Amino acid sequence: MQHENAETGHGLSPYITGLVLALILTAIPFALVATGLLPKPATLSAIMAAAVVQILVHLRYFLHLDLKSTPRENLLALLFAAVLIFFMVGGTFWIMVDLHHRMMM
Repeated sequence: MQHENAETGHGLSPYITGLVLALILTAIPFALVATGLLPKPATLSAIMAAAVVQILVHLRYFLHLDLKSTPRENLLALLFAAVLIFFMVGGTFWIMVDLHHRMMM
């Protein structure tokens, strides 16, 4: 087992680092909403920023994908994930804005 870790360069420490970062990036939005420390637009911006950084943390520390040494397939997987995230987030905002306008009529 240690021989496999030596070849791939993946041990337990990247997973622990990723876990700690993911927990921190989850706790920040919860704390901002619970305390009401920032105004609503700033809180929403902080939540979106934390979500994007958390996606990057998951890709880097759990899936071991980076742009320095990735083959073409990993780069295509990253681009596909980015397009999916763009459509999901953009579609969600589009639907919510449309519902907001319909409810205010």
